[in-house]
Amino acid sequence: MIVMKFGGTSVGSKERFEQVYGLIERARQRSAPPLVVVSAMSGVTNALIESANLAVRRDLEGALNQIEMVRNKHIDAVKGLLSKEKADLLLADLNGHLAELESVLRGINYLGELSKRSIDAVSSVGELLSSRVLAEYATARGMQVTWLDARKLVITDDNFGKANPDWKEIEKRAAQIAELSKKGSTVITQGFIGSTADGVTTTLGRGGSDYSASILGVAAGAKCIEIWTDVDGMMTADPRIVKNALPISEASFQEASELAYFGAKVLHPLTIKPAVEKDIPVKVLNTMRPESEGTLIQSKPSAVFDKDGKARSVCAIASKKNITALFISSPRMLMAHGFLAKVFNVFDKNKTPIDLIATSEVSVSLTVDSTENLEAIREDLKELGELQVLHNTAIVTVVGRQFRERSGIAGEVFSALKDVNILVISGGASEINLSFLVMAEDSDRAVQQLHAHFFDD
Repeated sequence: MIVMKFGGTSVGSKERFEQVYGLIERARQRSAPPLVVVSAMSGVTNALIESANLAVRRDLEGALNQIEMVRNKHIDAVKGLLSKEKADLLLADLNGHLAELESVLRGINYLGELSKRSIDAVSSVGELLSSRVLAEYATARGMQVTWLDARKLVITDDNFGKANPDWKEIEKRAAQIAELSKKGSTVITQGFIGSTADGVTTTLGRGGSDYSASILGVAAGAKCIEIWTDVDGMMTADPRIVKNALPISEASFQEASELAYFGAKVLHPLTIKPAVEKDIPVKVLNTMRPESEGTLIQSKPSAVFDKDGKARSVCAIASKKNITALFISSPRMLMAHGFLAKVFNVFDKNKTPIDLIATSEVSVSLTVDSTENLEAIREDLKELGELQVLHNTAIVTVVGRQFRERSGIAGEVFSALKDVNILVISGGASEINLSFLVMAEDSDRAVQQLHAHFFDD
């Protein structure tokens, strides 16, 4: 059994649903029926979150207009896919979900309060709707299908907005997926959403459908996890920044994880982690161009060679914008122990992860991509020394293989960036990653120059 995860653009219209059905049917002909994990239709999750924001601002009419837009988007798809009788039955079911959603929005509007728990309740609806549409369409075409509610499968803690999976419980519940596949049934479920043990809806964070596919694939014993999106796999750089970016045919788990975390938006950063632990290969494929080779992510990828027959040491260049840098200076750091522990405790206390860190004798430089708790962090850090905060920066990352075994990589990188002001350098902790901080307005130029240096042959 394999897992096939389809993103929002893959199920964005009537034509896309038809395309997805064809891919599932083709997979069924090759092996056991797959587990299909579906995102919300493109644009729907954003509309749902906007409806919640409008409701809490006492604009109930605007909130309900967003829901009406979501309703019409699904009506257009359903009427193009199913007979009138079947479409009417399905739309009645979808309207039941939307009626519950409207009740939640009215409550948010009345109280003037929007909690993370409420946002999860609102934003989870899109996946429930899209997966029902796909399941009913596949059934109407004659496919044996079982629709499962991911909230009964993906049990999590109550960290609303970014819930953590309860692996023991998920493995117990996911056993039914493999059994259904053996009986010839294609299981269709939702990405992104789960629930607490008490049945309260949670989400895994934006883009969490990839993570859902990996979680369920590992728990159900899948042999491969396929992530179907709207690009030809992972690229040597973001093609919106570098027009001649190249597809990456194979990557290691480590390389893919680093690229996902540092800005390559093809994969959710957490996708790879469960697959690594079970050594399950992950494929990134293009729904619109299924003939494309895509990217195979596995523990031991094949080497890639340049035109001179030398193995490439650099795999790709990535960038991550909207970064905030913090610079802490304190004479108390000089030959003192425990100072860094105090700094890390501040971020632990405020539940904010650190991206990059660099230290000298009397200063610490670090970056974060979330400013949600920045004011509290700022106040806590002031007790440790002088603090400077710099917004609107970006991390640029060079990802490759065995950097420690090849001399001159850093020299090549900084030679290619001789006209770019580098604020912080972080390297050495990983043999596949060299990262540095620049101002956001310089990041695209830095990526382009690095790509030209390492890949223009």
